[in-house]
Amino acid sequence: MKYLLLKHYRGGPTPTPNGAILMDQWTPEEVSDHIAFMRHVADTFRERGEFVDAQALSPEGTFVRYDADGKPPVTDGPFAETKDLIAGWMIIDVDSVERAHEAAAYLSSAPGKDGRPLQEWIEVRPFMEEPPTVTD
Repeated sequence: MKYLLLKHYRGGPTPTPNGAILMDQWTPEEVSDHIAFMRHVADTFRERGEFVDAQALSPEGTFVRYDADGKPPVTDGPFAETKDLIAGWMIIDVDSVERAHEAAAYLSSAPGKDGRPLQEWIEVRPFMEEPPTVTD
């Protein structure tokens, strides 16, 4: 089963012990160490046959929707909290939700400011295998 692991640098059910200092306040070496760890996690999952894809997200973005009158309206906000929260994602393909939780916990141990594990909350969301069934 495939799971989406969303990295939330700000937010979660409770504050994170070491995740409150955002990456733009880290030293270049701390950022490099964090990125190296993320590559290591992806390589580890790849070796296990569990890695599907991963991407970091830019804080910039736009909302776009269909507009029946022609050109779609585009705006740069206000955004839902995801613009501030979601820094990136990883897709894994694992045998169980327990394994997905293990993988997310490992991802949460990424180093942050001063090299300490971020202990950030990772949102674990399963992909839908079948569309929902609508019954009367």
